[in-house]
Amino acid sequence: MCFISIYSYHLYLLVYWYLYHMKIKRIIVANWKMNPRTTQEARKNFLHVKKTAEKLTKVQTVITPPFIFLESFSKETSRRCALGAQDVFWKKEGSYTGEISPAQLYDLNVTHVILGHSERRRLGESDEIIRDKIKAALEYRLNVILCIGESERDTEGHYLAFLKNEIKKSLERIPKKQLARLIVAYEPIWAVGAKAKFADTPESLFETSIFIRKILSDTFSKKIAFQVPILYGGSVTEHNAENFLKNGGVDGLLVGRASLDFKEFSKILKIAQNVECAT
Repeated sequence: MCFISIYSYHLYLLVYWYLYHMKIKRIIVANWKMNPRTTQEARKNFLHVKKTAEKLTKVQTVITPPFIFLESFSKETSRRCALGAQDVFWKKEGSYTGEISPAQLYDLNVTHVILGHSERRRLGESDEIIRDKIKAALEYRLNVILCIGESERDTEGHYLAFLKNEIKKSLERIPKKQLARLIVAYEPIWAVGAKAKFADTPESLFETSIFIRKILSDTFSKKIAFQVPILYGGSVTEHNAENFLKNGGVDGLLVGRASLDFKEFSKILKIAQNVECAT
C-alpha cells in the first residue's frame, strides 16, 4: 500500500529531486560503532578504505570510528575521505565526565558527527537531548548526520507519524541557515544490527524518502527539503547497495557491519561511484 498517496504531493517535487540528485556526490558513511579492538586493526582498515576513496570522484566517504581512534586518523583525512564521530556533547567545555565537545572534535579535523542513532536513543537519549547536540555541532560547523527510524513497520502507516515527530522535535528551533550542514539518515530499527532478519526494500525506501522530504519542506522550505541529503542505513551490504542507491530515492548509505570489512566496504564505495538513480 502506498502511504504517501494520502498526502498532497506535487509532481514537481519528484522532478526537482531527480534534477538535484543527479548533481551531488553520493555520501557513504562507515559507522564502526565499538569496533575494532586495536589501533593497529583500525589503522589498517582506515588506510585501505582511504586508498579506494581517494580514487572516486563521485563519492564522499566518511569514516566514523570510536573516539579513541580519532586522533590517530586526524592527519590522514582528505577531501574525499573525511573523519566523523559517533556522538558529541552539547557544551564546548566544562565538568562533564566522559563527554566529548564539538570544539574538541573540530580540533581533531572531524567534519561529521552521527547523532540520534537508535543505539544511543536506546540508552535514554531523548529528542530534546539530540536537538541540543545538533545545535552545538552545527555551531561548530560540523556536518550532522541525524538518524531517524521506527522500531516496527505497521500496515496502517502509523510509522510515518513517528518519523515526522522525530524529525520535527530533533530539529525544533534549529536556524534554517545552519541546515546546509544537515544530513538525514533513515535507519528502521528493525533492520539494524546483527539480529536483523532483513533490510528495507528499495520501493518502500523510496516512499519513505519522499515523505521525509515532504516533512522538511513543510517544516522549513522546499529548498531545504532538497538540499538535505538522505541516507539509508540498515543491513546494507555489497549485494543490496546498488539497488538502494538506484531505486531507493536516497543520496547515500550509512553502513554498519559491512564497513568493518574494508574489502566489502570498498566494493560498496565503487558501486556508489558507478550507480545512477532510476529514471
